[in-house]
Amino acid sequence: MDVSFLGGPQPQLGVGVVAPFDFALDRELWRWVPDDVSLHLTRTPFVPVEVSLDLARLVSEHETLHAAVEALCAVSPQVIAYACTSGSFVGGMAGERAMCAAMSQAGEVPSLTTSGAIIDALREIDAHHIAVVTPYTKSVTDSLEDYLGEAGITVTGRAYLGLTRHIWKVPYRDVVDMARAAVVGGPEALFISCTNLPTYDVIPQLEAELRMPVLSANQVTMWAALRAIGVPAVGAYQALLDPVARRGPAAMTGTTGMTGTQPPPAGGPGATPEAAFAGPPVPPEADPVDGTEPPPYLPDDPGPQPPV
Repeated sequence: MDVSFLGGPQPQLGVGVVAPFDFALDRELWRWVPDDVSLHLTRTPFVPVEVSLDLARLVSEHETLHAAVEALCAVSPQVIAYACTSGSFVGGMAGERAMCAAMSQAGEVPSLTTSGAIIDALREIDAHHIAVVTPYTKSVTDSLEDYLGEAGITVTGRAYLGLTRHIWKVPYRDVVDMARAAVVGGPEALFISCTNLPTYDVIPQLEAELRMPVLSANQVTMWAALRAIGVPAVGAYQALLDPVARRGPAAMTGTTGMTGTQPPPAGGPGATPEAAFAGPPVPPEADPVDGTEPPPYLPDDPGPQPPV
């Protein structure tokens, strides 16, 4: 059949995405993107380092960003997003601003990062006290809390997995368990960190259960990138994206973020801000990777894998 009368494919706006070499959730990013926008992804070069502060610094070096942005500019994106949370908060707010400036200079295109996007998103929903969930080690989670503190955001409670590899394999049930444990101290919102942690489908469930906005690294990255080109992100019942959801149960925060018959945070009324909660037992070989106390929760080890 002759389709030449159609005049060609639908015109597309382009969003360039720079991701770390181990990023595995391309499909998740696409789920926030409307049909008239295309994502153009490139990855930073492989380095044989596990997920850590050292890796965050390596994948965010300005020389690395310059090369990635130059490659993306071949397809003329309208905006470029650096999709890595730890890589963009490891240098603090000054480091994040410097990364945006380096990318913008390399491609002469507006640029943003995941960590900059989370601050913008928290301001959008007027949240200043939040709970935090991460798959990271304690030291990387500490660095995130320091970054948020620079922006005037208080972390009321947190939970982390202590992982240094294959983060993209973490199931939703573990994210939900961490979220339930982290919402102590009356947070106004929950942030789930790491662009390699799957979150799209779990956000509506958590917003309904915890009765507060739930933001994730991939969500805020796509929200900010699309907003920069005047296009709304798509996502069913997510308070950041949907005004109806923001007016509904997700806006009805309680003193603990939990209501009805939902289980209280682990540890009861005296639970500490860094909640420890029930989960699969930590294998004997799962010693803390950075010399600190054991993290609150570790999932079952999925077996030997190459470094992420």
